[in-house]
Amino acid sequence: MKILTVLTYYRPHTSGLTIYAERLARAFARRGHQVTVMTTQYDPSLLLEETLDGVRIIRVPVAARISKGVIAPTFGWVATKLVAQHDVVQMHLPQFDAPGVALRGRLFGKPAVLTYHCDLLLPPGFFNRFVNAVVDFQNNTAGMLSNHIVTYTQDYADNSPYLSRYASKLTPILPPVELPEPLPGAVPAFAEKHHIKERRPVIGMAARFAAEKGVEVLLDALPMILRKYPKAQVLFAGTYQNVMGEQAYSDRLMPRIREYEIGGHWTFLGNLDPVEIAAFYPNLDVLTVPSLNSTEAFGLVQIEAMMNGVPCVPSALPGVRQPVLRHGMGRVAKIGDPADLAACLLEVLAEPDKYRGDIESIRKAYDPDSIAAEYEELFKRLMR
Repeated sequence: MKILTVLTYYRPHTSGLTIYAERLARAFARRGHQVTVMTTQYDPSLLLEETLDGVRIIRVPVAARISKGVIAPTFGWVATKLVAQHDVVQMHLPQFDAPGVALRGRLFGKPAVLTYHCDLLLPPGFFNRFVNAVVDFQNNTAGMLSNHIVTYTQDYADNSPYLSRYASKLTPILPPVELPEPLPGAVPAFAEKHHIKERRPVIGMAARFAAEKGVEVLLDALPMILRKYPKAQVLFAGTYQNVMGEQAYSDRLMPRIREYEIGGHWTFLGNLDPVEIAAFYPNLDVLTVPSLNSTEAFGLVQIEAMMNGVPCVPSALPGVRQPVLRHGMGRVAKIGDPADLAACLLEVLAEPDKYRGDIESIRKAYDPDSIAAEYEELFKRLMR
């Protein structure tokens, strides 16, 4: 099968969406499919075309940026050529160009499948309201033109104004999650580097430093945690400097975080590669995902943590609460409530044995090969 995957940002850009797309594309390739990823050259240093892990990547040059989006004048021309050459088209939303790609699928008789990752909610402001309105229009047009839509969970679909419109052509498929085994000695080396023995418990957060991630909720909860655990520390894995569109948010929170950094209670780890993240999770006592709105639809990092036996405390957002509710490894905190987040974290830290899960069954449920097989069945059904 010739599979064309289309999305605005692809690796090495780091987000839950790009990691999902990369894992799925690699799984398709391992299963013998011819896979092409069409994306944008958001960074001029990236090659216009290359093949990685059996996946052909074609990047379209970018002429300008608008908020977190890009303008790529030749995107439509390249999409026309590639859609015609493939058997099925898979798009990752939110994506401004999706309607045009879905329309090309219709014109060439190629099934078009949308993988809907999350609602887009930009920060307040007149311009961002305009951008949100445009993206909503584009997403709805893509939804009408597509043959089918995939999302992570029925819970998120039931609570999404967008997805509820397309219930008749919607299939929930769990996201693909995989991690390499840590290198020999990497876990104790990580522990030594970050003084894990002297500064416990360790609360992990793995995300971009962005407003929707709820960093300030954890920040406000930290004093309550430190009253019981004076040596507790937060390890923040992910991009935290020069995050697109988040400078004002960073400027507001950083002075408080710097105080905790000085006291050894907060450490920024930066963007970790898969081998480094494999050493990160085993050193945690708990992972938190205190996200604030529907731009977070699941929180893949929760499954990564659970695969390492680490319980989680997410916010009660639809979809985001599902890993804990499905697997019982943690507690769900009220959205945007620092006191409740602190209480849930303290409860999990106090009784870790209560939140052990069946790690092997979790690995099987999210294995990229199994997820790719579910997509294959959907593709075959649509092609028939």
